[in-house]
Amino acid sequence: MRCSSASCPGEYEQHEVVRAVRQGSRIIVIEHIPAEVCNVCGDVLFTPETIERLEALRQTTAPPAGSVPLYKCAESA
Repeated sequence: MRCSSASCPGEYEQHEVVRAVRQGSRIIVIEHIPAEVCNVCGDVLFTPETIERLEALRQTTAPPAGSVPLYKCAESA
């Protein structure tokens, strides 16, 4: 499928992506997300089912599969 971004000549390809999202005051990382990604501009499309699954993961209280370190780029005042 052709990219939906204006003037981009790319095509969408099936990939798995990683996203960091907020879960209340925490940030969680979700990997292995199925997505269509443009091979030129990187635009990402998710199916409605994938969006529902991502929202369910944001609401879950299940323990995470692992942990990642969190660093702040900006200095605290």
